[in-house]
Amino acid sequence: MRLYAVVLAGGFRRYATYRVATAAGVFTNTVFGFIVAYTYTALWDERPQLGGYDLSQALTYVWLGQALLMTCAMMGGGFEDELIERIRTGDIAIDLYRPVDLQLWWLAGDLGRAAFHLLGRGVVPMLFGALAFELALPGDALTWLAFMLSVALGVVVSFAVRYVVALSAFWLIDGAGVLQIAWLAGLFFSGMLLPLTLFPGALGELALVLPWSALLQVPADVFLGKHTGWGLFEAYAFQAGWAVALLAAGRLLQSVATRRVVVQGG
Repeated sequence: MRLYAVVLAGGFRRYATYRVATAAGVFTNTVFGFIVAYTYTALWDERPQLGGYDLSQALTYVWLGQALLMTCAMMGGGFEDELIERIRTGDIAIDLYRPVDLQLWWLAGDLGRAAFHLLGRGVVPMLFGALAFELALPGDALTWLAFMLSVALGVVVSFAVRYVVALSAFWLIDGAGVLQIAWLAGLFFSGMLLPLTLFPGALGELALVLPWSALLQVPADVFLGKHTGWGLFEAYAFQAGWAVALLAAGRLLQSVATRRVVVQGG
């Protein structure tokens, strides 16, 4: 486990070196946060309690989305492009023969990336939002801890989805198309555009049970106190269930791909 802790720390340091990109990202997240916040304000003025949120909660949801956009890689920007490229060039064969677990290696690096983005691109926009708007911030430390655990589970779910998508490059000429579809699905079904509780009928019910809702909708509801007691346990179980299922799917694909590489190499 020490090796993977080193990889995690390396992932954090790797993204910390891009200071200009981080500053640009903070600026972009903040600007878009203000744009969406004022849009939500106009919408909630017309429809108070829309989706079960008051205006303060809706605005908090907006800034949580900006904080978690890169943390949970809802638009990509993680390891997946590099992994697809290594599969395309054949360099993945070297990785598969190394005495480390391929999935855990990439997971550790992605956790380091997520930790940096949460601090580097998440905290500052949230502070600007709190200064400019009346946000529904939790008043007790336990809610903050519950939120952080939910974010961590969301990051693992995000990794697991992107890992499965990246491994599709073993069977496709180019995995970029599948990756872009996954990004679009992540933006739409995570609740980044609108809270999933606003989606009508069957679409809303479907959106709430898909894995992408674990990236933003669930952590945001934990932050806003929508999940307490047994409901909080159910929220964690939902995220953990998707994490386990998708990690298992990724491990299965990895095993099949490894046998394929061995046979071709032989």
